[in-house]
Amino acid sequence: MLPEQFSLDVKPTASGDAVVRVGHARFTILTDRLIRLEYDPDGIFEDRASQTVWYRDQPVPVYSVQRDDGRIIIETSALSLCYEGDQAFTRESLSIRVKATETEWHPGDTDSQNLKGTTRTLDFINGSTPLKDGLISRSGWALLDDSRTFILNSDNWLEARTGRGTDWYFFGYGHDYKAGLRDYCAISGQMPLIPRWILGNWWSRYWAYTQQDLVDLISDFEQQEIPLSVCIVDMDWHITQTGNTSTGWTGYTWNNDLFPDPKGLIDFMHAKGLRTALNLHPAEGVHPHEAQYPEMARRMGVDPASNEPIRFDIADPVFVQAYFEVLHHPYEAMGVDFWWVDWQQGQSCKIPNLDPLWLINHLHFYDLGRDQTRRPFIFSRWGNEGHQRYPIGFSGDSYMTWDTLRFQTYMTATASNAAYGWWSHDIGGHTSGTGDGELFTRWVQFGVFSPIMRIHSTKGYFYDQRPWMFEDREVREVLRDTLQLRHALIPYLYTMANRAHRESLPLMLPMYYAYPECEAAYHCPQQYLFGTELIAAPFVEPADPDTGLSRQVVWLPEGEWTQFFTGEQYAGDRWHVIYGALKDIPLFAKAGAIVPMGAKTGWGGIDNPNELHVHVFAGADHTFTLYEDDGRSREYLAGEFCLTTINQRWTGDKVRITIQPAEGNTNILPAERSIVLHVHGVRAAV
Repeated sequence: MLPEQFSLDVKPTASGDAVVRVGHARFTILTDRLIRLEYDPDGIFEDRASQTVWYRDQPVPVYSVQRDDGRIIIETSALSLCYEGDQAFTRESLSIRVKATETEWHPGDTDSQNLKGTTRTLDFINGSTPLKDGLISRSGWALLDDSRTFILNSDNWLEARTGRGTDWYFFGYGHDYKAGLRDYCAISGQMPLIPRWILGNWWSRYWAYTQQDLVDLISDFEQQEIPLSVCIVDMDWHITQTGNTSTGWTGYTWNNDLFPDPKGLIDFMHAKGLRTALNLHPAEGVHPHEAQYPEMARRMGVDPASNEPIRFDIADPVFVQAYFEVLHHPYEAMGVDFWWVDWQQGQSCKIPNLDPLWLINHLHFYDLGRDQTRRPFIFSRWGNEGHQRYPIGFSGDSYMTWDTLRFQTYMTATASNAAYGWWSHDIGGHTSGTGDGELFTRWVQFGVFSPIMRIHSTKGYFYDQRPWMFEDREVREVLRDTLQLRHALIPYLYTMANRAHRESLPLMLPMYYAYPECEAAYHCPQQYLFGTELIAAPFVEPADPDTGLSRQVVWLPEGEWTQFFTGEQYAGDRWHVIYGALKDIPLFAKAGAIVPMGAKTGWGGIDNPNELHVHVFAGADHTFTLYEDDGRSREYLAGEFCLTTINQRWTGDKVRITIQPAEGNTNILPAERSIVLHVHGVRAAV
């Protein structure tokens, strides 16, 4: 029996009113755009939660059923399903018409217009790699095959399915892609509201730091006025020279030669306002050199005197309980805030056909949230559908190349097509490059306008990416300014994090989510919607050696647009060629946009700001609601948050900007707050 923290509040059984049974087939109308399609020759249907689908108990939509001479027609406002006879699903027996696009789907149809999703990892990928299909397609439909996933039993543990049949979910959203994501998250699970502090700048490096090195490093960041919110300690935190059969990649015992006072180090980080994580490579289990070995051996029924390694076995509930209670909880009590689960060791385990990464991520997420106060999250690779429930993603060891940077701007947005919105990349690249200041700067600029801003590199002389170590003064100054900008953006970013949680819409979305009927929206892979107010198109090519300028081709939709940093104005419904110096980042706000930010600061800037900077872009009526809470606890579920509504209204050549009093629990806000208003795109009347 697993501990209480792994109990799940799932609602997997659909209302009987939503179910239509036809012999060995069963159809469940989950929404007007989403139907579950089941066929089993033995009539065995599954009502328990699967790895992917947890919430089939949805409000029953309006639908009709017509039966006529062995044929059944199920009609919703969006779909028309036709099924003939009591037989397996084939092109002849089953069809679904998507009314919005007048597309007719049959089993076996190839989705040639799928807009792609994401991938498990970028390890060993230099540049681009094929992406798995996502849930969003220009065809207006997507099919999720859940037939072979495992089932969660009454003990909240996985077991194989007993049936031999088909278990599909048909999404027929037309070109309302946002509705497709909402339906998917409704049955699969929402994206959790992340802690506010993970939206700041992270530092990570694969390096054998000493404790004093890290203290000095953090002090240097502060002295250089480059704010941080997270400092990760990579694998050298633990013993790596084991003297036994362990390679040293897996470890749970502090290396006291490097870290004589681990608790003191963590306390120092917390006193500086930082959170920290330790890197885990758990695959080799627990060997006798570990301080925790005797207790782990006892818990697993192994004689400690035997010095037999304790095998990593995430498929064994007994091991799972000991794994967390012995190896992880003491470090969390010491102050470790979260874990970097660096799983690279294959896709099989003791349970046949089970990818262990899914179970590792699932268990780590719920264990970290066991006290029901803090918001849990993990830092791990993507483990397939349903993983929007387990932010955040580690995309693997990035190659330090322009091709890889260019691909990351594309794949981060398309990952939203699988509702996976919280990717974290190795900003600057992990390996196989040199100290290229221009490439690093452009990567950091993309990182600032991406979900998680985490600088990381591997060991090696050329991989020292401390921003102040670059020889070029311009690079150093641009990096400082850009990293300060990230912290200033947190009020906007956190509001978008709440939107992701409430509305199932990630921070970064491909352009076609807002403009599905515009052909150009499907042909601009290096730009994306950045929240509700902005379009970002970072430079991802080296500058022209003659002009010193970088180039980006940007499609701006209908309307009037303003470059956020320069104030230049651009007409919409056309393509533009944008040139920029190293300091420039192509970022565009549509007429009417409202972007709340904090003040730029050399340190801190994570909390609800004392000084709120509201950027308003002229030319159209608009409303923006700023979301704020305490940034870390689960009290927001009970209404412990604040909403501040900002309006701009235009009449002729006059604008009225109104900032309403905050509504909700105002105790979470600073006692005094000044507001600085920046109005873009206006000039004095003549």
